[in-house]
Amino acid sequence: MKGIHLRVYTYENSRHEGKPLYEWLLHKAMESGIPGGSVFRALAGFGRHGTLREERFFELAGTEPVLVEFVAPRAQIEAFLDLLRQQDVQVFYAMIEAEFGIVSAGSESPR
Repeated sequence: MKGIHLRVYTYENSRHEGKPLYEWLLHKAMESGIPGGSVFRALAGFGRHGTLREERFFELAGTEPVLVEFVAPRAQIEAFLDLLRQQDVQVFYAMIEAEFGIVSAGSESPR
């Protein structure tokens, strides 16, 4: 299948509706019918504000960057981004064209 690889960048301590934002994003994606999502915590990173955030210092615990990823058909990803806009979620994201599928016994390779 062809679709979109959506990457959403946030911080571990970011919250929305009383939940960690990454958790909120996963739940809303599930409710939207997106077939799967994953969250990855970074060791370090910086964003548009130029602040370097690292896991090294105890006093900065929870400020590390977090990446939330989804792969789904374009229409589902666009509907999900519309939902984020409606909910006033402010995050940086990247959309990457993707080809995806499931590898199993007897499945054919994409050509």
